[in-house]
Amino acid sequence: MKKVAIIISSPPHGNAKGREALDVALAVSAINHVSFFFINDGVLHLLPNQQPNQILMRDYIATLNMLELYDIEDVYVCESSLEARNLANATLNIPNKVLDALSISQLLSIQDVILRF
Repeated sequence: MKKVAIIISSPPHGNAKGREALDVALAVSAINHVSFFFINDGVLHLLPNQQPNQILMRDYIATLNMLELYDIEDVYVCESSLEARNLANATLNIPNKVLDALSISQLLSIQDVILRF
């Protein structure tokens, strides 16, 4: 079993990257250990009450709540990315572990595959 890291650093709904990352994670989780890393604008995926239908986009954010059903329990969020966006005290829509940049770097160093979206 390989360790696969999926890094989401782009904002939600302006492109298909978030949905593609989620699709890849769900597909590879059957035979690999998958960890999600939300950094930079990727932390915006974790905000509740998004309304992508307002910009004619599909609401895939709700699917993030299903990660645990696919045995994806390692969800990491960059502390400095939250702080830079004034979200340090925000309620995020899925269980996660907020980590500093050094801790994220250390976790990424032990991954077999890193996919960036």
